Amino acid sequence: MDIVDVGLFLLMFLALFLGSGVWIAVSLLAVGWIAVETYTTVPVLKSLGSSIWGSSASWTLAALPLFIWMGEILFRTKLSANMFRGLAPLVGWLPGRLLHVNVLGCGVFAAVSGSSAATVATIGKMTLPELAERKYDQRLAIGSLAGSGTLGLLIPPSIIMIVYAVAAEQSLIRLFIAGVLPGLMLILMFSGYLAVIAMLRPSVAPDHGGEKLPLVAKLRATMELIPVLLLIGGVIGTIYVGIATATEAAAMGVLGALILAAATGTLTRQSFADSLMGATRLSCMIAFILAGAAFLTTGMAYTGVPQALAAWVGDMGLDRYVLIAALCVLYVVLGCFIDGISMIVLTTSVVLPLVTAAGFDLIWFGIFIIVVVEMAQITPPLGFNLFVLQSMTGHSIFAVARAALPFFFLMLLAVVLLTIFPGIATWLPSTMQNR
Repeated sequence: MDIVDVGLFLLMFLALFLGSGVWIAVSLLAVGWIAVETYTTVPVLKSLGSSIWGSSASWTLAALPLFIWMGEILFRTKLSANMFRGLAPLVGWLPGRLLHVNVLGCGVFAAVSGSSAATVATIGKMTLPELAERKYDQRLAIGSLAGSGTLGLLIPPSIIMIVYAVAAEQSLIRLFIAGVLPGLMLILMFSGYLAVIAMLRPSVAPDHGGEKLPLVAKLRATMELIPVLLLIGGVIGTIYVGIATATEAAAMGVLGALILAAATGTLTRQSFADSLMGATRLSCMIAFILAGAAFLTTGMAYTGVPQALAAWVGDMGLDRYVLIAALCVLYVVLGCFIDGISMIVLTTSVVLPLVTAAGFDLIWFGIFIIVVVEMAQITPPLGFNLFVLQSMTGHSIFAVARAALPFFFLMLLAVVLLTIFPGIATWLPSTMQNR
């Protein structure tokens, strides 16, 4: 059978399994099994064991459950209420006023949760009732929350960054640092858009005078932010200056989160158990998917499909920017049907050789792909942030998607800027490397 026919045959089986509702990890394992058993002479069980062991025996992967646990602990504390009290007085002077709490709140919480869905749920519980009570434009409030919630994927520590670092065999520390400036850029773009809309249509953010507090009251409210800012600085700062590895910083983050939970009086036996079980479930799910993807990658490599595809694209002589545009479209389309982590593990074995041959830096490509996955988080019918907001607001998923559409285009603009100015993602890691 021709190598192209082999690739199409395996792709058909994968689509069939996924479309039938089979677990993603099981689908990956099944297609990998078919590839090895049908098209190679390699013993299946030996290949299965070595590939799964190789995917799980990763020191980088050890940081994953720790960062997830840190976010789960903080999700169950009074952090959200404290964050609103601390951020609201700081943005009262900006056009758009409390709408900026969605953006800044998601940016801050993203830096301690690493999860997009957790960021949307936590900040949404805090801001949506407050904004509705003050008669803020509901569509803009929902859209800003949907868009800003995606910062949980980009601002380190990010769960999906860890998955990409493992799949692409890249430095997790450099990837974390590379996400800082693009994350700040998106925060500025989102807040800038809200400010412009509020200046053009003042009715979207009515002035009730509630945000205009005396200086002493503002300072007292801002003090509520200090614990979480110290936690963020401790986790990211120790990584950047080289005091701790990502895994060590994650362990310190868990300890800091436990101390913060105890200080707010929300660290109970029940909350501790809930956070631990929540982190265990999510970590096991991701590890299972990674194991299935590793076996499929091994099977595909034995068949020679990725190499043939890379050679085929190389022979086409596509411009490197045409290739990036095609990959952007591919990932946005994939995001309509599968989640971000699955997108990463499903495609890296095929895409990375193409990207490397085109001369792109793989750290830069990691940030690029994460921003595109962010776009997929607010793309129906499987945008996770849309599901979260649908359940919180009672609106249809398409109404939420329409509200999030402007932020989708802002992220598309961010992809263009990253492509034209790759230093946005690569400058900080290069300075760290030169230390």
